[in-house]
Formats: sequence, C-alpha cells, structure tokens
Amino acid sequence: MSRKSKVIIVIGMLIVFIVAILGGAYYLLFSAPQRDVTDDVFIVSKKQTKTESLDKLVSQGFIRNKNAFKFILDKNTDGKIEAGGYRVSKNMNAWKVAQEITSLPDMKWVTIPEGYRKEQIGEILASTLEWSDDELEKWNTVYTKMNVDYLEGTYFPDTYLIPVNESGLDIAKRMTRRFDEQFAPYIKHFSEQNIKWTTGLKLASIIQREAADKFDMPLISGIMWNRLNQEMNLDIDATVQYARGKTENGWWTPIKSEDITNIDSPYNTYKYKGLPPHPIGNPGIDAIEAVLYPQETDCLYYLHDNNRQIHCAKTYEEHKANVAKYL
Repeated sequence: MSRKSKVIIVIGMLIVFIVAILGGAYYLLFSAPQRDVTDDVFIVSKKQTKTESLDKLVSQGFIRNKNAFKFILDKNTDGKIEAGGYRVSKNMNAWKVAQEITSLPDMKWVTIPEGYRKEQIGEILASTLEWSDDELEKWNTVYTKMNVDYLEGTYFPDTYLIPVNESGLDIAKRMTRRFDEQFAPYIKHFSEQNIKWTTGLKLASIIQREAADKFDMPLISGIMWNRLNQEMNLDIDATVQYARGKTENGWWTPIKSEDITNIDSPYNTYKYKGLPPHPIGNPGIDAIEAVLYPQETDCLYYLHDNNRQIHCAKTYEEHKANVAKYL
C-alpha cells in the first residue's frame, strides 16, 4: 500500500471518529429526549428565575443538558422566558424547545383580586388575553348571565393559568367551577345555620368590600348581622358604589351624598332594607367564613380611620363621636 493511500485511510478514519464524536455530543446535549410522545405543557411561574426554569426543563425531561441549552438560549434568542404555559414536547430538539419557550406563551397567568366585580374581572381578562371589545361585552352581558345564582360573586378570586385562545364563556365556566370547588365545604355549614348559600354570598361580598383586611371581617359581619336582625337599613357605601357603576376614577370611587339620594336601586342599602338582589363582588374564603362565624358584638356602626383601623359604636351618638375623633 502506498504512502498516499495510508494517509487517505488515516484521514478517513479521523473524519469518521470526529463525526461519531460530534454525533454523540449532539445526541447527549441537544437531541430530543424521547420519541413518539404527545405534546405537554411546561409551566413557568410568575417569580420563577431563568436558572429555575432550566432546572425544571431538565428534571421534567424536556432537555438533556442544562448548560448546552443555556448556550442555545443565549446565542439564538433573547434568552428571556416569560411567565406562563408553553406547549412543548419531549420529541423536540433543544433548538425547537428554545424557540417555543422564548415565544409568546400559549397560556397566561391571570390573577383576580378578592372583591372585584365581574366587569373588573372582564377588564383584567381583556387586557391580559387581548380580547376584542365584543368579547368583553359578551363577558359582561352573556357569559356571566346564564345562571341567575351565578350573576355575580361566583367568579372565584384566584390565580389562573388560562390558554390565550380560550373563549370568555369557557373562562367563566372555569372560574365558577373553582368557586364550586372552594365553596362546597361551606354549604353544609350554611344549611346548619339556616342560611341560604346565596344569602351568605351576598353578605360575604359586602364584608369583602367593607373590610380593611381579613382581621376586620368577623367584626363587620357581627355588625351586619345585628343590623339585619334589628331590621335596620344596612347603609353600606359599597352597595351604592355597585349600583352607580364605573366613574372616571374607577369602579369603587367614594360615594357622594347625592348618590344616596339620586340612585334608586335595590342595591342602595340606604334606601332599601335587607341585602341587595345579588352579591356586589366576588369574595374570598375569609369573607365567606366571616359570615358563618361573626364576632359577637353590640356594635351597630363602624368606621375606618386614616390608618385603616376599625372603630365600632353601639349607638349613633357614639358613632358621630368616632367620626369627629377619627375622621
């Protein structure tokens, strides 16, 4: 064999060796971890760091090597991973996974605060999920009006991971299912106290709006029950705010004396005795529990000072004194 032939053979063997090494490296570092698997969802929480995301991708089997994947992120994308849910699969290679999780998420986190009315919830959904004006209008007038007991108060305040293409109707069903799940343990307690669950939810929604924090709720509940039992008007600002609707300063702008006078609505508890026809917002569990377990008190009136501390009074004269002292 000539010298030239030997050189060609050696070079060929080296090429085969290098290709094998590169192929093995690709397989170990960048290839799809599995074949013939269905799509899955990779979830990035709101406070999850990039390092935590990479660790989860490894532990959940979406990528083979953390450092190799980080190299791809840094070189081929902006490297940012937005909180949300991503439809990825273990049959994707590292480049495809990187492309997917640095694109817009397929699911977005939506947090609904306690006490918001359904129109406010609709505004949050519309902003987050980029709804059309028509979809928002349907949320307010169609999707949330299909069941008389679920007109308000049953769109449970929580954090949801919602597909960006999910309809408003399906989101309404999702939130009421969450309400049913969370409220179910309390139904028997309302029944034991001879309280209709719809009545309890109305009162819980008022307590939620009126309380400065959860520690106020049992006392406010006790005062509300005292007023109801003595057939007094509830005289609640929040119910008038609900009847008035949105102003240029928002949904819950403080009421004026003319609002009490001019708004003729069953939600105006200064004019009409008893609870309003439906809840005035969507309460959390603390407010629901406060309805069932009110603080025993002789108070009939209360106010919050400028530091949001609550002060109650047994008589209207004592209440006026508190107004002069604290407000």
